[in-house]
Formats: sequence, C-alpha cells, structure tokens
Amino acid sequence: MGGLREVAEPFVVSGPTGVAVRTRVKHLTPEDEKMLRLVGVHLGGLASKDLKTRCQDGLEHSADTWAARKRDLTPASSSRWAGTITKASHDQWALARRCQLTHIQNLEAGMRAIEHRLSLPVGQKGSRRAPGGYRSQQEWHAKARRLHVLEDRLAAARADRAAGLVHVVRGGKRLARTRHHLDAARLTEPQWRRRWEAERWFLAADGESGKRHGNETIRVSPEGEVSIKLPTPLRHLANTPHGRYVLACRVTFPHRGQEWADRLAANRAVAYRIHLDVGRDRWYLTASWQIPPTPTIPLAAALADGVIGVDMNADHLAAWRLDVHGNPTGTPRRFFYDLSGTAQHRDAQVRHALTRLLHWARACGVKAIAIEDLDFTAEKTREKHGRKKRFRRLISGMPTGRLRARLTSMADHTGIAIIGVDPAYTSRWGAEHWQKPLTSNTRKTTRHDAAAVAIGRRAQGYPIRRRTAPPPAHRSDEQGHRTVQARPGIPGREGPRPRIPGPRTRSVRTGCGVKAGDQCAQHRSGHAAEHGPWQQDSLPLSL
Repeated sequence: MGGLREVAEPFVVSGPTGVAVRTRVKHLTPEDEKMLRLVGVHLGGLASKDLKTRCQDGLEHSADTWAARKRDLTPASSSRWAGTITKASHDQWALARRCQLTHIQNLEAGMRAIEHRLSLPVGQKGSRRAPGGYRSQQEWHAKARRLHVLEDRLAAARADRAAGLVHVVRGGKRLARTRHHLDAARLTEPQWRRRWEAERWFLAADGESGKRHGNETIRVSPEGEVSIKLPTPLRHLANTPHGRYVLACRVTFPHRGQEWADRLAANRAVAYRIHLDVGRDRWYLTASWQIPPTPTIPLAAALADGVIGVDMNADHLAAWRLDVHGNPTGTPRRFFYDLSGTAQHRDAQVRHALTRLLHWARACGVKAIAIEDLDFTAEKTREKHGRKKRFRRLISGMPTGRLRARLTSMADHTGIAIIGVDPAYTSRWGAEHWQKPLTSNTRKTTRHDAAAVAIGRRAQGYPIRRRTAPPPAHRSDEQGHRTVQARPGIPGREGPRPRIPGPRTRSVRTGCGVKAGDQCAQHRSGHAAEHGPWQQDSLPLSL
C-alpha cells in the first residue's frame, strides 16, 4: 500500500463561460457569395500581415505596439475591423506560445524516459510502475541516437521560447502539409487550393455592448437580416447606405435562439463569424457570446438523489446508476460512438452519445454525473509506452478534453451537475470488488461497468471496496472484522443495535437491553467491571 498515490477529493466541475451556436446561411445569390469572398480575401491578407508583425514583436509586445498595429490597419479596413484583426493575431500568438511550452514539456518527459531505460541493463524487465531496459543492444543504440535528436530539438525550442519566437501557419499546419500528399488525402491541386484559401479568409467580428443588436460590423437583426460593414476599399460595392452590404437571405438559430434574441433586444455583445465549408459548398454563420459562470452547487446537494458513474472508453461510455448509499441499481447502460472518419463526424458521435446519457439521467431523476478527470497529454508518448503502438493509438483517439467540455456545456443547460473524480485505480479496483458480485446468470458485468460503479462511489465519498458479508458462523469475530462499517458521521455506530418490539421479539419489557453495549456493566471473567475477593490488586512498587 505504500506505493499507492494519494487520491484527490471529488469536485463539482465549473460550468461554461461562453455560448456558440451555428446555423447555415441558405439561398445566397451569386452576388452575395462574390461579396463574401472579396471581403474574406481582403481582410485575410490584412490578418496575415498583422500576424507576421505580431510574431516579429515577440516579447517586446506592449500596448503601444498594439495601438500602432491597429492604426496601420485602420485605413485599409475600419477601426472595428482593425481591432478584431489585432485581437485575433494576439490570441493566435498566445495559443502558439502555450503549445510551445507543452512541446518543451513533452520533449523533457521523453528524454527522462529514454535516459532511465538507457541506464538499465539490456533485457532487464520492468515493473508495473517503471519500464525496464531495452530488449536488445540494437534498440539501445537506436534510442541513444534518438536521445541526441531530442536534445537538439529541446535546445532549439528553448532558444525560440527565450527569444519569444513562435511558429504559426494561418490556415493550419496540417492542411499546409497535405499539399505534399494530395494522393493520400484524395484531393486534387485545385480542390486543395480552394480549401486553403477559404481557411485563410477572415470574416469575424467581435461584439459591442450598447450598439445596435450588439454588433456594428456584422449585424444580424431579430428578423434574421445579415448586413456587413464593408472595409474602406470595398465600400463602393455597398447596396445600402453607410457602406453596408445586406445579404438577400434570412438566418435563424434553432438552438438557443431565444437567448440570442434576448441579447439582441437588450443590445448586448454578440460576436459573429462567417465561414465556407468547401467540402459541402455551404456557408455557415456562428454566433457566440459570454455568459456569467453558473454558481456550482455543493457536492452534497448534487448527490442528494444519487449519482450516475460514467467510465469513458475508446468506443463507448459505460454508465451505472448508484443510489444515495453507493449501491448500483438497475442495469448498466452503454452509449456507443464511432470515432473514425472526419472531425465533424467524430464530434457528432460524441454529442449524440452525451445527449442519450443526459436524457437517461433526467429520466432517472439523478442530478449528478460522475466522470473521471482524465488527461492523457503525458500518457501517449512513444518513449513511455515503447512498442505498444496499439495502446498509444487507443488513448490518443479518446477525446478526453472534448468530451469533458461537451458534457459540461450540455449538462449546464439541463441542470445536471458534473462531478470530476480522480481516475487512480478505478478500473483495477472496480474489477476486483464489483465485477464478480454484479455478474449473474442473466447479466454479464464487464470491467468497464465495474469501473463505472467505482467512479460513482468515489464521487459519493464511499470507498470502492464493497461492504463485506457478516461473519457466517456466529456473532464473534472469529472470521475477522468487517472491512467497511458505517461511516464515521453516523451517530451511534459503535453502539449495539436497538431491540425493536415486533412479531419475532413478542414482547420486550421496558429498559431491556439498555446496558447491552456497556461492557463495564457486565460481569465477565477478566473484565474491569468484575468484583470479588479473588481479584488481584496491583503489586506495590516497593516489592
């Protein structure tokens, strides 16, 4: 037990701080599409130049340099367009900076793993907690060479971070590399070019509270009319006064449309983004706004009606409902999803599984869902798991961060609390203590179902080990004490069970059994309460 790490306490996950809803922009005229492309190309070129300037500033960035960049962009766009572009450039630089730090940490972790295995004799077996030496001298030599490669990469990354240098690709590094592998991506050069140009367009505007409908640059009226404030060089193409272009279509937001309409009526800030899905040849409009964080309810209040423990796996969610005493009730449920295919398909599969989970929780009357606080960022490196490519591929495909964010956002709208628990030993202890007892002739309990029970019990504050059966032979403790008894907060847990009159006791006189738990009141051999002349007194110290 000394090698086990300390398990963290469960906590109620904080709710989301923002909302983003998307709708399709239908029935656009050829003139509308041409105007959107012109604005996107023009502003995209300005965004590329501004991002280059921001990256050149590096750590020397200040409020004065930010204002200078905005002044340079204003004549070619507008003051509001320039503010949105400079803010987006700064956010992209900050994101690249955080990714750079994560890359350095991954390199350091990989180097530590290689150095540890190189220090061990070749062929030495490892333990469950630490890997052993490399299998052959050839593998040892290859890893020694890789260690030097990682050292060079780490030195370069540290030098870039010290100088404030980041590497950013507008449009995405993955799409840029796809240009050299068009056959594998099943794309032609014109198809890739269309996708690349669409990703580099810039058609986004931040909202402003107090302005009409919450946005002066891309304005959407409550009736669904979309109008765009054209940049200065394109104002001669406006079809309405004040340099605005109104699209011929109307848009609606089926999801959270009432919240969006309420913000427009109060002139509160709403940010918009227009983008083109080249694969489907469809235009979309995304509206987003900030919301005050929902106050988290106390853990005890969330668990008042029980909890549903959820174990996340590569292809399904294993869930089991637990009552307030930590006992699994009903039958386990599984919510399957397919994480193959495109990113849109994977995201839709995750949302569909979470929707079914939340509907089941509402039908059960449970107000809390317990899920592991997983983080596989440091668990999928090739240096830690070596040749276990299948396992690395498995944990890399599990959408831990996206699933947690999706579940938190969707549950906040339904009033169900999400409880995060420490994932330590849940699968192992769940299979050890719950898989066999919950298996019957009509139900086969899997390891994942048992882990869901362990997760739910940990969220409730109960130990994962189930309550043992009472001594089978008699009332004495010949077979040993029970491993789990009543919780420390239960009053009278150390006292005797009260004798309740009933059919089996026939009649119990008043006061019977009052001193049953007072051992000092019993006349038993060898007890302190015994009285008699044969009881030996303590010897005097003088003897």
